Amino acid sequence: MTNSSYPSQLPIVDLSAADRDPQARRLLHAQLHSAAHDVGFFQLVGHGVTEAETRALTTAMHAFFALPEADRLALDNINSPHFRGYTRIGDERTQGARDWRDQLDIGAERPAHAPAPWEAPYWWLEGPNQWPAALPELRTAALHWIDRLSGVAERLLHELLASIGAPADFYDDIFGPRAHPQLKLVRYPGSSGEGDDQGVGAHKDYGFLTLLLQDQVGGLQVQREDGNFHDVPPLPGAFVVNLGELLEVATNGYLLATNHRVVSPPGATERFSVPFFYNPRLDARIAPLAFPHAATAPGVTHDPANPLFAEYGFNALKGKLRAHPLVAARHHAELLLHPEAQPAMSA
Repeated sequence: MTNSSYPSQLPIVDLSAADRDPQARRLLHAQLHSAAHDVGFFQLVGHGVTEAETRALTTAMHAFFALPEADRLALDNINSPHFRGYTRIGDERTQGARDWRDQLDIGAERPAHAPAPWEAPYWWLEGPNQWPAALPELRTAALHWIDRLSGVAERLLHELLASIGAPADFYDDIFGPRAHPQLKLVRYPGSSGEGDDQGVGAHKDYGFLTLLLQDQVGGLQVQREDGNFHDVPPLPGAFVVNLGELLEVATNGYLLATNHRVVSPPGATERFSVPFFYNPRLDARIAPLAFPHAATAPGVTHDPANPLFAEYGFNALKGKLRAHPLVAARHHAELLLHPEAQPAMSA
């Protein structure tokens, strides 16, 4: 929905200004500070990702969803204890309701990590991806995208922290080679025809930063201060960026993690999107950020149904267990039966 009290577009931030003169960088920091503190969402341009790189990924993504259903189901994520692979339409859940989309979940390509009894269960989230044998270019494009956007997100995080007066490199040591980036290739096939229009339900992301590539169909909506959800018009060449819950926790609520959702496109119209999640190591403990505005921070929004843990991996595991109940039931029934095995300490 649109409300006249809000501009029709999110704030637009040009990251390339970081390489210009000091005045341009000061303006960049003022824009970043305002967008992250007041909205929690913005459009990012000047990021350096080329049209050719984007086209390579989107072409491979469209080719994947055009594969015969049997080829896609061969990668069913129910086969992966690491929550990697293909999720068929309606099998993912947000707030307990089905999301009317199908997707391929991809992460950093690593050996399977079955945690030992003394290790945290979130190490299940490390492991290999599932790739379609008929489409080798998808693996190349997707892993390149993870590397490329990890670099963009690292640079953006540095500028964002600097914009609020914090040390730009404060969180560098919780990323590095064991960071846990995630990528989704998502198709919204249109309306379910059953009276619901939940492409994906209202939620906040639980990492640091999300960079979303969306097509021109639209459907993304962001909740603003009036409590209503407002459309995010697609902006060619831009990434929609939103802050995750870890940044809200780290700044005691000064930076916002904002609810957002996707409304299914009408009829049989397809919508494609590629969210990239910039996340730290699974065992990272998120230290509070020291910055000049800390005294004015309003505190973190607490949701009893969504506890936040000090170690990032427990937040990621919680999210996966809720979103993918079929995978959870098949591979992690012990975690579902004994939730007390997860730590009670909040971040």
